[in-house]
Amino acid sequence: MGNPKSMRLTLKTKVNSNISAVINGFDQKLFLALNPPFPQVKLKQFDGCETGDVVSLELNFLLFKQVWTSEITEESRTADRWYFVDVGVKLPFFLSGWEHEHIVEQEDSGSVIIDHIQYRTGTLFTDLLMYPALMLQFAYRRPIYRRFFRQ
Repeated sequence: MGNPKSMRLTLKTKVNSNISAVINGFDQKLFLALNPPFPQVKLKQFDGCETGDVVSLELNFLLFKQVWTSEITEESRTADRWYFVDVGVKLPFFLSGWEHEHIVEQEDSGSVIIDHIQYRTGTLFTDLLMYPALMLQFAYRRPIYRRFFRQ
């Protein structure tokens, strides 16, 4: 989605586990733990983090529900870096584009988890309105990452 009109958001979280432990921990249990209290999330499909895998969920906003389905379009692994990219193929009405690059890099005895997100809502105004909500949602993940990846 490398569209110059996309909004970009990047968060980095240092964890006390080596890259192998973090890679092995990126599973359905972690995915469910990372979801914030609202909206409630029902996992419909979780294939994994490899190219071609699909992750689909239902977001419950109390008055209405929305399906969000992403496909893993890239995945690469070296001794000190791993990443995968999920691209939204069916998005909630308030998003018109989504690409999330998950990066894990070895750093000393621990690792750093980088969430690099590009999104579009349809207008610059709604893109800007969405930014703080997404920032909070991904900041919510930081203590969960740290708890899951303690050595």
